[in-house]
Amino acid sequence: EVQLVESGGGLVQAGGSLRLSCAASGFTFDDYAIGWFRQAPGKEREGVSCISSSDGRTYNADSVKGRFTLSRDNAKNTVYLQMNSLKPEDTAVYYCAAGVSCPADNSDLGAYWDWGQGTQVTVSS
Repeated sequence: EVQLVESGGGLVQAGGSLRLSCAASGFTFDDYAIGWFRQAPGKEREGVSCISSSDGRTYNADSVKGRFTLSRDNAKNTVYLQMNSLKPEDTAVYYCAAGVSCPADNSDLGAYWDWGQGTQVTVSS
């Protein structure tokens, strides 16, 4: 059974940090890109970051560049999203997803074939 499980969300003050994890199972993790999305209440799901399978190259949305860092540990089948300098507008449910490759458009939901259940991130001002 394919599974993606996010963890690490929580409540943090503006300027603080959180590290989200996405643990994968049920497929050959090394062969797939992993993307992170977020969805705030009343808003569409938007792409945050993606890490490729082949060379570990990362692609970040402009809104998080310089603040969020994505990495993967293939030995642990886990991807980490390190979020620094958090802002209230980063508040959302964060989801990870698996795809063949990172899409040209970070928010291309169709590029991914499996999703986690999400983890809530709340940033207070």
